[in-house]
Amino acid sequence: MTRSIALVGHCGVDGPRLQRELSAALKDVDVVRINSTEDLERCCADQADLLLINREPVGFEESGLDLVREVCEKHPDLNVMLVSDYEQAQKEAVSAGALPGFGKQLLGTPKLAEAVERGLNGK
Repeated sequence: MTRSIALVGHCGVDGPRLQRELSAALKDVDVVRINSTEDLERCCADQADLLLINREPVGFEESGLDLVREVCEKHPDLNVMLVSDYEQAQKEAVSAGALPGFGKQLLGTPKLAEAVERGLNGK
């Protein structure tokens, strides 16, 4: 069964890179990019398996932490992670209901797939 990962608010450089790396590392996933409120609402309604929200999302007026809060409040059953290298931002995201996320320093490493797999499994 194919699982779905939504990359929320990632820029034109990081978004495609994350998409390529995750698609290559995790064979049973469909990775989509979300850069608008309408697409995010549709993605949440469709029950994506994991949302990876950028700390500074492109295409949104809100911060990534605000998006995490909104999504976790409206859709507490969704798996959400913040993508940020900042420890304080990660703590705030977890306090808002997200799973422990990761930073972009994991790009290009096997630990990226491990972190995302944890998120897909709700851990």
